[in-house]
Amino acid sequence: MRGSRVLATKGRKSGEWRTTPVNPLSLGGERYLLAPRGQTHWVRNIRANGEGSLRLGRKEESIRVVELADAEKVPVLRAYPKAWASETKKFFGLEKDATDADLSQIAPNHPSSG
Repeated sequence: MRGSRVLATKGRKSGEWRTTPVNPLSLGGERYLLAPRGQTHWVRNIRANGEGSLRLGRKEESIRVVELADAEKVPVLRAYPKAWASETKKFFGLEKDATDADLSQIAPNHPSSG
């Protein structure tokens, strides 16, 4: 898909490199990773290491991530399903007119980092 990347992270237990497709989001001059499926293995791996790489074809970019606090996730949670609706909308269970309170309620279930 246009804009998607392959995230590579070191396994938190094995130390071996693991890969998974992700959909980075650019918002307000920053780039974010969000886990639509929640506490996945890639989330736990990148939390443990704080870094990984984003790959597109032969291009590889090293990244460092900082997890957002739940209160900081609202703008990301509002923008992400719009940007990647065809792939991820079903994981959020939100209506088009979701309020900030609705987004705050689901924030703990969707780890986000910038």
